[in-house]
This record gives sequence, structure tokens and C-alpha cells, in this order.
Amino acid sequence: MQRAAGDWYGPEMATFGDRIAGAREAANMTRSALARRLGVRKDTLASWEEDRADPRANKLSMMAGVLNVSIMWLLNGEGDGMDVPLATVPTPAELKDVLGELRDLRHDLTAAEEKAALLEARLVQLTGGIDV
Repeated sequence: MQRAAGDWYGPEMATFGDRIAGAREAANMTRSALARRLGVRKDTLASWEEDRADPRANKLSMMAGVLNVSIMWLLNGEGDGMDVPLATVPTPAELKDVLGELRDLRHDLTAAEEKAALLEARLVQLTGGIDV
């Protein structure tokens, strides 16, 4: 189902915590950095981002200012907030790196499978075929 671009952070697509995390990441801030700016513990910020707790009004207001979004956008996805994240297209170099890693993994798995077969044969030989 295709969705309108504007509702990415809307109430049907994102939670309050999702909007906090998205705005924080768009501001290139870590949880620790934002927590420090707001005067709260990192665990407290994590509980807000994970929708386990809600901030008090004064912290909500500070957070909106630090993240450069409106309070209403944080609360319900409406108002001045962030644009929809752009899908990043991997570069040929990134694709080549992933393909190389995948080939290495396939080689390692094949080697592990061969080693497992040898160990199984050795175990059968040591036990004389007795079920262990």
C-alpha cells in the first residue's frame, strides 16, 4: 500500500518516540548528547524514544527547540517538523563491498559444512556407528 509522503511521521505511521528519535538522528545527535542538552539521563531519553514514558511539558518544550521542530509535530506529527527521509541509493562501490562480503560468507559456510561432514564421519567411525 502506497502512503502519501507527508504522513511518514503522522499518527498512523509513527509514535511520539519515533518522532523524537527521527528528529534527534536528523540533528546528528546521539541519545547522550540530547539527554545532556535537556538535563536528563540517557535512560530517561531512551524511555521517551521507546514510548515507555512521556516528558514533562518543560522538557518537551526544550526538546522541540533543540531539535528545531514544533511541539505539535513531536506530539502528533502535525505542524513544523521534519521532511520525509529520503531513500538512499547505494553506490556501486557499496554494492560491490556487500557482494564481496556475501561471497566470503558463502565460502566460509561451505568450508564449515565440509568440516562438519568430516567431524560427523569421524564420530561415526569412533563410535562404530552406535547412535550417540
